[in-house]
Amino acid sequence: MVSTTPPASTRKSRIEAALLAELSPTDLIVVDDSERHRGHGGWREGGETHYAVEVVSAAFEGKSRLARQRLVMDALKAEFASGLHALSVTTRAPGE
Repeated sequence: MVSTTPPASTRKSRIEAALLAELSPTDLIVVDDSERHRGHGGWREGGETHYAVEVVSAAFEGKSRLARQRLVMDALKAEFASGLHALSVTTRAPGE
C-alpha cells in the first residue's frame, strides 16, 4: 500500500516558506548550522536547532538593521516556539 500522507516538512522548508510569504525575497539562503553547535545550549540530536539565513528583500528598504532583523524574527515566531534555538541573520535590500 502506498502512503498518501506527505512527508513531514523540515524546519528548513518551513523557514523558507515563512520568509517567502512574509518578505517576498529576491534572494533567500537558509542553512542548517546545527552540527557546528554540537554540545552547545539548545543543540539536540537530529539538528534543526541552529540556522543561518541570508535574505534580500525590498521590505528592508529604508529600515535599520534592527528593524530588518525584527521582520525576520517575527516571521519565524512559530519556529522559535517549536524548537528553533538560534538564528544568524543577514539582511539586505536589493542593490545593497
